[in-house]
Amino acid sequence: MYQLVLIRHGQSTWNNENRFTGWIDVDLTHKGIAEAQQAGMLLKQAGYTFDVAYTSVLKRAIRTLWHVQDKMDLMYIPVVHSWRLNERHYGALSGLNKAETAAKYGNEQVLIWRRSYDTPPPALNPSDPRTSYYDARYADVPRELIPLTESLKDAVGRALPIWNKSIAPAIQAGRSVLITAHGNSIRALVKYLNEVSDTDIVGLNIPNGVPLIYKLDESLKPITYYYLTAESAH
Repeated sequence: MYQLVLIRHGQSTWNNENRFTGWIDVDLTHKGIAEAQQAGMLLKQAGYTFDVAYTSVLKRAIRTLWHVQDKMDLMYIPVVHSWRLNERHYGALSGLNKAETAAKYGNEQVLIWRRSYDTPPPALNPSDPRTSYYDARYADVPRELIPLTESLKDAVGRALPIWNKSIAPAIQAGRSVLITAHGNSIRALVKYLNEVSDTDIVGLNIPNGVPLIYKLDESLKPITYYYLTAESAH
């Protein structure tokens, strides 16, 4: 039986301000730090350890990992950073307040952008300063792969290559893997692992800072999966 743990980053400053964040690199709030620390403590109390960790190139996920590693005394394990585990790109909505956007475009349209599987928000103009074209994090990423907007379907397509090329082989080699990422990149992995339909994935939410534990068979199909909480950790 193989093990995988997924954690969505703790609350970010823009989660707290109800903004569309996507690839904008915002940090954790004090609450988000506490959520990340709690995740690490719960995992340690429950007897978990990890051989390797994966995260995005965005600081809210990276800092979440740091706090988890610190609480588990695992600061030494190798960490793989990949843009493929970034949050879904929200295009021209990036940085906008969700309530104000709904007032401008209508609740129904914003709900489609937020929750449909394959309808992306309006794209950024390539000259928009919010693009990631000149960000050093993506210096080695071909420009045609850097999104100007994404649907959840696009985020799934972006995340699966690192799963197939790196994460899955690590798990099958017997390594215990931790991934700290984002609501939509984790939804992408959950959709793939659990074979969730395009329709059902729309209603799936991933809570901030709560470890999602997977036990997998030899084919990396879920045997069981559950959230680790203070109640289930004992």
